Amino acid sequence: MTDRHRPDAMDPRGAAIDDRLAGVGRILAVTGSKGGIGKSVIATSLALAWADEGRRIGLLDLDFTSPSDHVILGAGGQFPAEGFGVDPVLIEGIHTMSVAFFSGEAAAPLRGNDVTNTLLELLAITRWGEMDILVLDLPPGLGDIALDVIRLVPRTEFLLLGAASRVVIGSVRRALRLLTELGAPIVGLVENLRQADDDSVADLARSFGVPCLGVVPYDPGLEDAIGDPLRLRETDLFEAVRRVARLVSG
Repeated sequence: MTDRHRPDAMDPRGAAIDDRLAGVGRILAVTGSKGGIGKSVIATSLALAWADEGRRIGLLDLDFTSPSDHVILGAGGQFPAEGFGVDPVLIEGIHTMSVAFFSGEAAAPLRGNDVTNTLLELLAITRWGEMDILVLDLPPGLGDIALDVIRLVPRTEFLLLGAASRVVIGSVRRALRLLTELGAPIVGLVENLRQADDDSVADLARSFGVPCLGVVPYDPGLEDAIGDPLRLRETDLFEAVRRVARLVSG
């Protein structure tokens, strides 16, 4: 990792991050090797499933250029309360934070150090308090955000999404290899968007010695449920995610 990705040793935000996350029991990063495989829907649905069980849940959308968790949850025009830090917005029992709450519909064209600094700022100012699980919705791939999360919050556990596609399988294999080399805890692999019987995702998980936590079917009714958590809970996708959530939380 090059020096440009390391915050200055005197940067007080490093210590602030530790304080902000001190009351969080588990931190789970949901990542997908490719865009468009349903990462944000799965991350948001996991948070919703755990909140429905009465757990204290946080959801941090770290896809700065295309945040969508707030869209999936139907949040509109909300702004976090500020004081000695910023309080996440409470939506459907989920304490939610996103750059979209500050930028609205404006684009956030970040690159290099701007990405790292935005991540540092969000982690340092957000007051999570006591949480059972904080879900991190990562952008696709293992770029600056994922590498910075591993460096800044080393206890983060990773849940990877895969799909029965040769392109996706190859990409997930590389991601698993990198996370393993970096010593990042891997909770398991979930197959998403299943339309036909295919064991390639489960075979990949087995080859790395990580659990295959379940299969989430392709759900043609999902699009109509986006923005409506009540309808989202009624989808086949959500029922499958609920089973995954129970396996992850134990």
